[in-house]
Amino acid sequence: MSRTALRICPLCEATCGLTLTIEGTRVTKARGDRDDVFSKGFICPKGASFGAADGDPDRLRTPLVREDGELREATWEEAFDAVAAGLRPVVEEHGPHAVGVVLGNPNVHTMAGALYPPVLLAGLRTHSLFTASTVDQMPKHVSSGLLYGDAVAIPVPDLDRTDHLLLLGANPLESNGSLCTAPDFPGKLKALKARGGTLTVVDPRRTRTAKLADRHVAIRPGTDALLLAAMAYVLFEERLVDLGELAPHVQGVGELADALRDFTPEAASPSCDVPADVIRELARELAAAPTAAVYGRIGSCTVPHGTLASWLVDVLNILTGNLDRPGGALFPLSATDKAPRPAGPGRGFALGRWHSRVSGHPEAKGELPLSALAEEIDTATGEGSPVRALIAVATNPVLSAPDGDRLDKALGSLDFMVSVDPYLNETSRHAHVVLPPPPPSQAPHFDFAFNAFAVHNQVRYTRAAVPLEPGRMAETEILARLVLAATGMHGADPAAVDTLVVDQTLGKAVTDPHAPVHGRDPGELAAALTGDSGPERRLDMMLRLGPYGDGFGARPDGLTLEKVLAHPHGIDLGPLGPRLPQPLKTRSGKVELLPGPIAGDLPRLREALRERSEGLVLIGRRHLRSNNSWLHNVPALTGGTNRCTLHIHPEDAERLGLTDGAPVRVRGAGGAVTAPVEVTDGIRRGVVSLPHGWGHDRPGTRMSHAALDPGVNVNQLLDGSLLDPLSGNAVLNGVPVELTRTS
Repeated sequence: MSRTALRICPLCEATCGLTLTIEGTRVTKARGDRDDVFSKGFICPKGASFGAADGDPDRLRTPLVREDGELREATWEEAFDAVAAGLRPVVEEHGPHAVGVVLGNPNVHTMAGALYPPVLLAGLRTHSLFTASTVDQMPKHVSSGLLYGDAVAIPVPDLDRTDHLLLLGANPLESNGSLCTAPDFPGKLKALKARGGTLTVVDPRRTRTAKLADRHVAIRPGTDALLLAAMAYVLFEERLVDLGELAPHVQGVGELADALRDFTPEAASPSCDVPADVIRELARELAAAPTAAVYGRIGSCTVPHGTLASWLVDVLNILTGNLDRPGGALFPLSATDKAPRPAGPGRGFALGRWHSRVSGHPEAKGELPLSALAEEIDTATGEGSPVRALIAVATNPVLSAPDGDRLDKALGSLDFMVSVDPYLNETSRHAHVVLPPPPPSQAPHFDFAFNAFAVHNQVRYTRAAVPLEPGRMAETEILARLVLAATGMHGADPAAVDTLVVDQTLGKAVTDPHAPVHGRDPGELAAALTGDSGPERRLDMMLRLGPYGDGFGARPDGLTLEKVLAHPHGIDLGPLGPRLPQPLKTRSGKVELLPGPIAGDLPRLREALRERSEGLVLIGRRHLRSNNSWLHNVPALTGGTNRCTLHIHPEDAERLGLTDGAPVRVRGAGGAVTAPVEVTDGIRRGVVSLPHGWGHDRPGTRMSHAALDPGVNVNQLLDGSLLDPLSGNAVLNGVPVELTRTS
């Protein structure tokens, strides 16, 4: 007999509510939850394929331990004994920085991935942290940190109320949104147009999103910052700057005008290949709109001036008075965020508190560039020890980082590696221990990360839809035990990790005069927590201490875990609203419009005014049915238009003698790959595109369907030397390549 259960989809950032049909312990169908307060029944092909992804027969069911060079199935006890025996000697002999930690994109899609890695890092005290952020959104974190004093204070476009939306390097009809959590992003864009609003898309490709736009600007890849700087110049030149109610909260307007005086539309036009009159029109339209929002994503982050482009996105929102107002760009307020404190100066945001051992890359937000991971392992020179042991959680950097071949070899040289991953993939195949989490149907779900970027404030939590199978271990327990094994407490009760966090958090809260629990007994508060597990007790604590919480009885109508559980389709917490100056944590207590590191990087952007792209440049792309390399092993999400082909404009194809479907050799600084040609006028001249996340052809993996059509690893074309200097983000777009016909 079948039954239904609710589940929040973990397969992309849209966080749609699902209604699952379950027969026994198998998910046989997934449809949108029409009563979900946020997604209202919307579903995309990934969500519809939840059951297929959940039940993939290639998912590992038991731990693997390396013995005599081969991975064998093992018990959980054997696996964690091996983890403790492999990690602790490295820490004790070479110090904590000799242990690297790599966190992949899927971490922010699970409860466990949000709750336990911070505890692991605090216990290890390693500076060798690498995450997917530095091949994705780190420029936005850095620019927000410098502007607002908080690297996670990222304003999102008010999609439901804006009159004018300018998108750069974003294709939400394929990605479903990123750093902007919005179920049914396509529907929101169509609604914008239906109410008479304007959609402008800046992208080298005529993407599905660009086809919907009122204006598509086919910019030369990598020059977004020049376009935005020229638009800001126009606002100053034509006296269109109007901060409105933002004025008391912003400093540095005059200094910014001086800093941008060289970035005229006429100067920027040849480099970004956008006519000067179009640049002026874009600026005027933005200023004239009743409300407007500028939103830039991965295409504007993974370029040489990614942090400057991210900064200028917010600069334009500020100069037009559209930051922190309905219809503009607003700061979300998550239910598990810290309760708002009185506004005032904060500690600010610092870059470069430490540097990578080999190339001296500055840390950003506590992280080193993922591009530097290989050299931190395989290069002996430099102060301190190389990375000798690695903890990899839900990550596949052999495919996601530049120069995967070098990293592949480096991983094979490690003294010890533990991987938390459901698959034996291109990265986890090197591990000495593989710890597989259960499928998502057997795990609870709360979106700690994505609710902080949601376009509407709400709270939703779903418990596991299917009981944990015998022999499986909950991901929360896996990571708790990993914390204990890595920090010298192997064998302790994993519940001690949650107890420690609760005790520390409540102990700090009761000493905070601004907290609703100030002066109370932390033991009494801990005893009042509800939930069936340590993670649920932690969630209850965060909800109660959060901006909508009950403050442990201080606000009887506030949120608790019990109240959220009583509303299985979620609780609507209302539209986003103005929040300044409360989110600001800069030393001045204001939006610092021209921070020192930004001003210091502007000369490099001025140099780009004189640069002209010669030859072909490469950009990436993503398909609606893909999310990096995660889902290529699910048959329902591959095939059709989701193929690893090289997009090229017909004129470039004709000039090079390339025909549709024929193989072509693509060479970059890091190597070469061969892919089939796909001739299309959906890409501008001088630009070619390969999707990312492919290259499933290495031996020793167990992803049988992905291996049938492996594609090629686009990041192998990169040698890892091109980085945005402020954020350490890899330059993945706008890189030179050469094409050669193959017989």
